[in-house]
Amino acid sequence: MLDWITANKIPVGATARDVFSWLQANGRWFFDGLEGAMRGLVDAILWALQTPHPMAVVGAFVALTWVIQRSWKPCLVVALAFLFILNQGYWRATTESLTLVLSACVVCMGIGVPIGIAAAHRPRLYAWMRPVLDLMQTLPAFVYLIPAIVFFGIGMVPGLIATVIFVLPAPIRLTHLGISSTPQPLLEAARAFGATNRQTLWKVELPYALPQIMAGLNQTIMLSLSMVVIAALVGAAGLGVPVVRALNSVNTSLGFESGVVIVVVAILLDRMLRVEGKR
Repeated sequence: MLDWITANKIPVGATARDVFSWLQANGRWFFDGLEGAMRGLVDAILWALQTPHPMAVVGAFVALTWVIQRSWKPCLVVALAFLFILNQGYWRATTESLTLVLSACVVCMGIGVPIGIAAAHRPRLYAWMRPVLDLMQTLPAFVYLIPAIVFFGIGMVPGLIATVIFVLPAPIRLTHLGISSTPQPLLEAARAFGATNRQTLWKVELPYALPQIMAGLNQTIMLSLSMVVIAALVGAAGLGVPVVRALNSVNTSLGFESGVVIVVVAILLDRMLRVEGKR
């Protein structure tokens, strides 16, 4: 019995290989267009972070923190975090990692929020999507690097694509949770006053779901930052490069230094975007 089971192996790997080969041969136009769009997004954000003087960028982040938080304490944390990064000499690598994180946020929130809204309004759609989202979250992140390299080569774009695939379920799930948890009395009151479906979405459901959507944004940023080191394995620049270099050379000093900088970036982004939900 055991011999029969092992002799009749289900061709999972061979099927995946054939699918990738077919997509590579017949979908080149799509992947070239996607690569061009992603590269344009990455280059634009990288230019915005690296062209101005570093202190101007720090000031812009502090100002944005004040707009979001309306408190001087998070602003101080963000300013001190950036000054620490400058002190350690990791400004360029940090801007490259921030580019990857911000690009992933733009793509994931732009795709995930509409899908989450659609799934909240269509329970059957979400029931169909749930196993796909589970698969996307449970597959090892390294697995996503294989098709990314096959379709996009090496560099920032395959790192961004792998990051988007890994992170995308978070904004979808949290947006779905926020929209679907809108109390029925609120929806009934809106409809009783003659609100259309679009007005109900924009004036009732989205405001109520905003804390969950912001939590999805926060999770998107943190998960994207966790992919920095993995993305470095496919040529993505940023803070993951010195970590990989330290691992290959067993350089404790470099590894700890770059690891602390990644933690500092995570802290400053979390303090910037931590919004207490008020409903």
